[in-house]
Amino acid sequence: MAYLRKRALVPLALALASFGWAAWPWFPFSRASAPPRTIVFYGFSILGEVFNEAIFPTFEALWREKSGEEVEVLGSFASSGTITNQVILGVPADLVLVSLELDALRLSEAGVVAAGSWRALPHRGVVNRTPFVILVRPGNPKRIGGFEDLARSGVGVVHPDPLTSGGANWAIVAEYGAGLREYPDRPDAGFMMLRGVWKNVIAQAASARAARTQFENGFGDALVTYEQEALWDRARGKLEADVVYPRRTVLSEHTLAVVDRNVEPAERPIVEAFARFLWSDEAQRLFVRYGFRSVVDEWNAANTAFGRVEDPFTIEDLGGWERAKREIVDGIWKARVLRELK
Repeated sequence: MAYLRKRALVPLALALASFGWAAWPWFPFSRASAPPRTIVFYGFSILGEVFNEAIFPTFEALWREKSGEEVEVLGSFASSGTITNQVILGVPADLVLVSLELDALRLSEAGVVAAGSWRALPHRGVVNRTPFVILVRPGNPKRIGGFEDLARSGVGVVHPDPLTSGGANWAIVAEYGAGLREYPDRPDAGFMMLRGVWKNVIAQAASARAARTQFENGFGDALVTYEQEALWDRARGKLEADVVYPRRTVLSEHTLAVVDRNVEPAERPIVEAFARFLWSDEAQRLFVRYGFRSVVDEWNAANTAFGRVEDPFTIEDLGGWERAKREIVDGIWKARVLRELK
């Protein structure tokens, strides 16, 4: 009798086993044990805090809520030139946010990203912005009011290195453009401004963040840097400097590119979802909270710490990055200013 009861249970056991096998992927504990999907993101130096503390965890939570999947975004941050070189050499980045479009062009020339693909993204690939400002010692003892004052005798300037730092290239454009716009009837006004500032440069560093460290360690009287660097530290009570807004300065724009060479077809939807998220209202508000200016002007009112620039200009006002690199960075700063200062 017991034998017959056991035989009768066999079909039921098989049915339960089949059901369990089919339903296993839908059980909560099976999903929890699955490894998370990963996105690898490379960004230039000053992006570390906002992405690690705000952007990554917010996207991960939204993706989990939307899809039920776990995703982990892994970030690496260094100077724009350094991360560009690393991506060209083969690090497995899915996305890269560089300080200036010039580095996106380098990635394109190396065959790492599709030519001009970033321009098809929202705002032509520009994720956020920040003007270039001057940090000075507390109380501004040298009475620095703009780039022209950095050219005065007795002023020591700390500057990121244009050979590795995207911020340094923006700073050169800011200094040159300020001179040009101050004296538009003087063809050499931009060159004169650059030469005046650079004769007083006493220290350089590989990135804007590293130059900031030099300044904090006591080098120089002034540092040319991103506004965001100053505002983020001020918000945390860690800024031991005053911020000077030049009357004329460049509004830097930071470019995102999808690293097509590294993105597998199956992973492209989640990589592109993360890219789109960076232009969402939620992400743009996070950038503003961390001291970056949004590409959507209406969100910038949320940060009352943003200073006023009387005459802001963009790289497009100077003909775009390809022209600025050829004529300003290489043709004037490298070929004329540095040669005269040797």
